Amino acid sequence: MAGKGFASIPYIPDLHNLAFDAAVCFIAAVLLAVLINAEAQAWMATLLGDARPNAKDRLHFNVFFHLSLPGTFCFFLAGFGWPKPIDLDPSKFAYPRLFTVIARFAGPIANIFLANIAASIIFVFKFLDMDPLVFMMVAGVNLTTAVYNLIPIPPMAAGSLITVWIPQKSPWVKRLLYYSGSALLIAIFLIERAAGMKLVSPYLNPLIWKILGFLTG
Repeated sequence: MAGKGFASIPYIPDLHNLAFDAAVCFIAAVLLAVLINAEAQAWMATLLGDARPNAKDRLHFNVFFHLSLPGTFCFFLAGFGWPKPIDLDPSKFAYPRLFTVIARFAGPIANIFLANIAASIIFVFKFLDMDPLVFMMVAGVNLTTAVYNLIPIPPMAAGSLITVWIPQKSPWVKRLLYYSGSALLIAIFLIERAAGMKLVSPYLNPLIWKILGFLTG
């Protein structure tokens, strides 16, 4: 999608024709998307009962500790991605499966909130006749990440609807699903990019455009 002054959404960097300013704005947007997604999961898990004051993967707001190699690669491949998994202990939740799903979906919900803030700033920038490129990237990348989390494959948030049924005594199964799901997502979007076969994006991209239109008026 390109319109109303927005960069293409989902934004996928074209390495053969990549402007320096667009590249910097995209990287900044990716880092913000990863940070807000991961920390929102950690915050919600803490709020729901799984408090871990000394956990190394929680509430430190250092994005580089949250970066996942396959998740980061997927941002450049498909315009969305994911952070390293935030460790949850469902046994500390009053309703283990329900609260686990809520904690996982806190990530993409936070991405939507950040996109909303960016869209508000874009409105002000346009009123002042200033270039809002970085905020367009933030809005686009965060919206894309939020909507693509509806794919029911781990490590996407909707994948938690599957993993919550795996017994806690089998953590290796969850790790297997995480890595195999990551590989499957990358394979799907490699096919979309290389072969031009649209397997997922035609179903989710219209939703991104509608939310963007709503946020920007």
